[in-house]
Amino acid sequence: MCGVFGIYGHDEAANIAYLGMHALQHRGQESAGLVSLEPDGGKLRRHVAMGLVSDVFDREVLAKLPGRMAIGHVRYSTAGSSELRNAQPFLFEYAGGQISIAHNGNLVNAEELRIELETQGSIFQTSSDTEVIVHLMAKAKEPDVLGKLMSALRRVRGAYSLILLTGDGKMIAARDPNGFRPLVMGRLKDGYVLSSETCSFDLVEAEFIREIEPGEIVVLGNTTSPVTSHRIPGDTNPRFCVFEHVYFARPDSLVNGKSVYRARERMGRRLAEESPVPGDVVVPVPDSGVPAAIGYSKESGVPFEMGLIRSHYVGRTFIEPQESIRHFGVRLKLSPVRSVVDGKRVIVVDDSLVRGTTSRKIVKMLRGAGAREVHLRISAPPTTHPCFYGIDTPNRAELVAASHTVDEIARYVTCDSLKYLSHEGMMHAVGTMEDTAGDGAGYCSACFTGRYPVALGSPDLVQLRARNRMA
Repeated sequence: MCGVFGIYGHDEAANIAYLGMHALQHRGQESAGLVSLEPDGGKLRRHVAMGLVSDVFDREVLAKLPGRMAIGHVRYSTAGSSELRNAQPFLFEYAGGQISIAHNGNLVNAEELRIELETQGSIFQTSSDTEVIVHLMAKAKEPDVLGKLMSALRRVRGAYSLILLTGDGKMIAARDPNGFRPLVMGRLKDGYVLSSETCSFDLVEAEFIREIEPGEIVVLGNTTSPVTSHRIPGDTNPRFCVFEHVYFARPDSLVNGKSVYRARERMGRRLAEESPVPGDVVVPVPDSGVPAAIGYSKESGVPFEMGLIRSHYVGRTFIEPQESIRHFGVRLKLSPVRSVVDGKRVIVVDDSLVRGTTSRKIVKMLRGAGAREVHLRISAPPTTHPCFYGIDTPNRAELVAASHTVDEIARYVTCDSLKYLSHEGMMHAVGTMEDTAGDGAGYCSACFTGRYPVALGSPDLVQLRARNRMA
C-alpha cells in the first residue's frame, strides 16, 4: 500500500517527481520521500519526512534536489512500523557505490531472510522488509548492479514493484513474477517515467507506453541502449491484486490494462442484478463507492443521488494508521444530506466492508437524517482473510466477515438488509467485455478466498507477519 514514481532524463526531475507523488497520494499518507542524482555524475541526494507530499516538499526543498533523475515514494506501512527510519526511498552505500530503492509490496519471507542475514553480520537500519533486498544485493558476488539485483530477487518471495536509482546514473524497475502490485512505464519528452499508476502520467502529461510485466526488470541508462528488458530467473504466474480494482487504485487509472472506473461501474451493475431491493434512491459512500453506485443505479433504474458528502480535508479512513483516528475520522469525513434521504428507502453502495465499524456509523447517520430504510450493498465479496502481499487488511480476528454470517453483520451495522457481490460477479466485472468467463485467472483474490498464490511459510511466521502488520 505504497506508491512509487521515477523520472529519468528530465531537466526538472525533482519537480516532476513531486507532481507524480502527489497524484499517488491516495496510496500512502504516512511519509513521503524523494532521491535525486546530482548532475555531472554527482551523488544521490535524499529528502524524506513524515506526512503528506505537500507538507514534506516546498520550493526550497526541491531546489536542493537537482539533476535529471529522481525517484519518489509515498508510504503506508504494511511491514515495518510507521516512523521516519522506515520512510522511503532508502539510500545506501556499499562496495558497488550508492543505490536508492523505493518499494511497493510486501515480502512474505522477509523475517527468515533477515534472521539469516543478521547471523551473517548484517546490521539493519530499519524494520522494513525492503532493506532485506539491499542487504542481499550487497552480499551478491555478481559484478554489476543488475546481476546483484537478480541475485537478490531470486531469494525473496512475495510482492514487489521496485524502482532503483544508482550513483552511476541507472534507473531500474522490477516487478515480482506474480505481478501483485502495479508498475507502469511512460515517456515524457525525451525521458521516461515509471509509476504505480497511470493517473500520475496524466498529471505530468506523460505518454503511457506499457506495463512492466510480471517477472520483468527494465533498465534505463545502459550505454548500449536507453531501455533494456531482462527477466527474473524462474517461472511467472500472473496474479494481479483484484483489490486494486475494488478500492485501492484511483478510478482514473488503468491497472492491469483495464479502466478502474469502468470495472467498478460493472461491479455495481452486477450487484444490482444479483441483489435487487426496492428503493427510492441509490447513495454511494464517497469517493471510492461512487462508480459502483452509478452502475447499480443504471442497472436497477433507482435514481442516483449524493446522499453522503465527503470532506476532502480528511484522509482515507481505511488507510489511517491509528485505530483511534480511523473511528473518529468517520464522523469528520462524511455528512448525510437530509433533503436526499429524509423519508426515503436508501440503497447505500460501498466498495468493501472490512471491520464493519464505518458501515455501522454510516447507517446510523442516515437514519438520524430521516432515512426510512437503509439497505447496504457491497460491490465486492466478504473480506475473510488478511493480505500478506501489501494491502492492509487487518488480522483475521478483526475481519467481521471471517467470523460472522451476512445476517449477523447486518444486525451489527443495523441496516435493513445487507448483500455482497459474488466472487464470480467481481471477477466478471474486472475482465474485459469479451472475457466473460469470470474464473479469476490472472488475479489474486486471497483476501476473499484464503487461497494464497505464494506460500506464506510456517504458521509461526504467518502469525508474526500478521502481528507486525498492525505494529
